[in-house]
Amino acid sequence: MSLKLTVAAYAEGGTIPVLHTCDGANISPAVEWSDEPAGTQSFVLILDDPDAPGGVWNHWLLYDISPSVRVLAQGYKAGHLGVSGANDFGKLGYGGPCPPRGAPHRYFLRLFAVAVPSLGLKHGAKRAAIDQALQGHILAEAQYMGRYQRK
Repeated sequence: MSLKLTVAAYAEGGTIPVLHTCDGANISPAVEWSDEPAGTQSFVLILDDPDAPGGVWNHWLLYDISPSVRVLAQGYKAGHLGVSGANDFGKLGYGGPCPPRGAPHRYFLRLFAVAVPSLGLKHGAKRAAIDQALQGHILAEAQYMGRYQRK
C-alpha cells in the first residue's frame, strides 16, 4: 500500500482544463487521496511549475491538513482546511496555471504524509520555509502531473 493522489478533472500527464487556469475561472480542481501510511498526523499539498522561466513557480501551498481529510473539493478557498502558504502570485490559496504563451508547462501536485500534526508555520509561509519544516517528517509522498499551454 502506498499513498495515492488523484485529480478527477484530468488524467495523470493530461491537459489541465481551462476552468482551473488563469484563462478560465482559476479555481482549484477537486483533489483526493488515500492509503496514507500509519503514523500520518497531517498532510501537505504543493502545486508547482518547474518549467517557469524564472525557475520553479509555486501555485498552491497548503499545510497542516488534518489526517481525517481525504478530499479537497473543487474551488477550495484558503482558510477552510489546513493552513495556506503564500503562492508565488503573492496570494493565499490556489493560483492556477498561467504560463507565458508558447510551450506547454508541467504542473506537479505533490502530497506529503507528515509525521507531525503541524509544521509550526504561520499562515502565508513561503515554499522554502515549508520545505525546511518538512525535513525529517515526511512519511510518504505522492505526485500527480498535468500540463497546460497558453495559445
